[in-house]
Amino acid sequence: MVTALACSLVGQTHAVRIEHGSLAARLYGRADALEDYYCNYGLNPEYRARLERAGLRVSGVGDEGEVRLVELPGHPFFLATLFLPQARSAPGAPHPLLAGWAAAALAAACARTGAR
Repeated sequence: MVTALACSLVGQTHAVRIEHGSLAARLYGRADALEDYYCNYGLNPEYRARLERAGLRVSGVGDEGEVRLVELPGHPFFLATLFLPQARSAPGAPHPLLAGWAAAALAAACARTGAR
């Protein structure tokens, strides 16, 4: 399912179009974002339909439709990226996906312990 990209994305910044109604869209609060990449691999496009049939949702794509974000609908927080959200985080200003992950982890912990 993972394949070498046609060209390396290491050190590049690219736009991501975010799918309306997705967890990513809720966390970003907008329809697109600029993200930093440090990778040479990505999802083999031949597997996209198979992953979607199995329940994963492609929730973000690059300019040419290449998969950049996937999530598992119904899960409290299952979101995978090709980019590194932490590259756009700073103290006091976390990336929206990382803030969402932290909120989901806190909610899960509170639900287990009955804390508020």
